[in-house]
Amino acid sequence: MTLFLTTSLGYPTLAWSIVLGGLALFWLVAAIGMVGLDALDIDLGDGDAGGMLSRLGLDGLPTLMVLGVLAFFAWALTYFTHLFALSALPDLLRYGIGTLVLLFSPVPAILLTAMVLRPLRRFVLRMQPRPQASIAGRVAVVRTPTVDAHQGMADLDDGGAGLVLQVRSAGPHPIGRGDRVVLVEHDAQANTWRVMPERDLPLP
Repeated sequence: MTLFLTTSLGYPTLAWSIVLGGLALFWLVAAIGMVGLDALDIDLGDGDAGGMLSRLGLDGLPTLMVLGVLAFFAWALTYFTHLFALSALPDLLRYGIGTLVLLFSPVPAILLTAMVLRPLRRFVLRMQPRPQASIAGRVAVVRTPTVDAHQGMADLDDGGAGLVLQVRSAGPHPIGRGDRVVLVEHDAQANTWRVMPERDLPLP
């Protein structure tokens, strides 16, 4: 355990340990519902990064999922190079070669990420819920601490396993965990629902 910590927290492995730890923490926060799952997806547009994902066959996957796997492989490559090759070198040489390892580790990590995630892409995309307009007007229950114009999640009982929906509200009244909200309008581009509190509906 001591050897593992010494290597993980030593140069150059420390840099990837920090990145991997930050991503793991973000995934944990998303898993317990403190942020929306759509926060895992970063719009890279049609730039170099977005084009690279497309060329690797990874487009459509949550961006932070791809980055998480990439960071793991880069960390593993750096860790084992550090453990078996760099640790025995003098400090000056270790820092010099370690910097090169740190800079070039993403290259094989990207290829390994594509090999692992490409076969899973169709399955992951199939598992992503695609809400239909037919559920407009249904009532869902908020599961996140708050719902605002930028974040929020709610559970909808669809008679089956249930749906977890990304919801947004720009209304004047606060919406919090446990509140019942009505699905008003679906934004297909963002895959979110505009909602309003059930209590704000006019009485018949």
